[in-house]
Amino acid sequence: MLTIALVICCSLLLDWYAFQSLKTLTANWKKSRASVFLFYWLIMLGSTLNLSIAFYIAANSHQPVPPYSMWAITIFLPLFITKTVLVLTLVTEDIVRFLSWISNRVSSKTNRNNQYPARRKFISQLGVVLGSIPFAAFVYGIAKGKYDYKVHRHTLYFEDLPEAFDGFTITQLSDIHSGSFGSASAIQRGIDLANAQKSDLFVFTGDLINNLAEEMDSWLAQFRELKAPFGQFSILGNHDYGEYVQWASEAEKEGNIDRVKAHHKNLDYHLLLNEHTVIEKDGQQIELLGVENWGNGFIQRGDLDKALEGTNEESFKILLSHDPSHWEEKVKNHPQKIHLTLSGHTHGAQMGIETPTVKWSPIQYRYPHWEGLKTENDRSNYINRGFGVLAFSGRVGVWPEITVLELRKKSSESVS
Repeated sequence: MLTIALVICCSLLLDWYAFQSLKTLTANWKKSRASVFLFYWLIMLGSTLNLSIAFYIAANSHQPVPPYSMWAITIFLPLFITKTVLVLTLVTEDIVRFLSWISNRVSSKTNRNNQYPARRKFISQLGVVLGSIPFAAFVYGIAKGKYDYKVHRHTLYFEDLPEAFDGFTITQLSDIHSGSFGSASAIQRGIDLANAQKSDLFVFTGDLINNLAEEMDSWLAQFRELKAPFGQFSILGNHDYGEYVQWASEAEKEGNIDRVKAHHKNLDYHLLLNEHTVIEKDGQQIELLGVENWGNGFIQRGDLDKALEGTNEESFKILLSHDPSHWEEKVKNHPQKIHLTLSGHTHGAQMGIETPTVKWSPIQYRYPHWEGLKTENDRSNYINRGFGVLAFSGRVGVWPEITVLELRKKSSESVS
């Protein structure tokens, strides 16, 4: 409740500060100024009130982020970020105005009635222009960005990869979050794009739903289309356990989990629950392991040692583990070598900046490694940015991902 109150107070403060810019910009608008002011406050106070109602609904709902709350957040967030950029511009000017006023007071011995410098219209205009950039980005992210699927291709080299698997390809999806889906045709484009990669193996690394198994009911037929010659394999993510829902009984909660597991079977996904399987090609093998969710600060049902029972110590191993903190804390220094771990979970916060030279997302303050490939101790972890969305129904700068990994046997001529 303290966090909610702080967000609302900050929003109201930003509203007031941004209003100062509006007053400067409309100083000569005699007839329409009052109407513009009324419209501004209706929009700003309305979005804050809407968010407050959403928090109330969420607090009294058996789901943490019911649909109304998700859309309230989606409306509020672009306005909040836009106001923040505008206000930072005004604050910069106010610091300059204050220092200028102090300088004039000190330097003028004869005139102590120096007027405080007025706001400059140009700065308010600049603030509006700068604020419109993130606003436009959020509008695109809500309307189109969440369905702007990107294929990320990577070639990974391993010295001890069996010869038969040289060139073996894996398509990975993660974090479907079917409870947040909207456009069936847009989702189909993502599925078709994943199938078009024609990989040898398909894996899904958790979070099929937001909270309730029924969220996936109407999407089963589409996702059942995902096929690969060497099979489809999956694991559970933290949202698949219904941990964020107020259940009437433990039996009801377990029934929901059982339905989620049944969905994996209906999708023709081999759900790995702290276990492993063997992938065989031309008489050679690799071992594919899958653990239940294990996350720092989240549910911890994953048991890597159990999944390793019965494996060949010398075999090439790939692990499916939803939360990348599992790799950081349990996998990368485990006595048994896991060559490659595939994860998801972070979504890249669904917003950030990704360029060839700059990668930033607010999620990095929780997960320093939040996307792509990381290698330590001759072991690698790849984090998928997610297929769907959660809470905020959009993506800005961090687009939904379809991962394609090609395994290659490293030789003296190979360059990683």
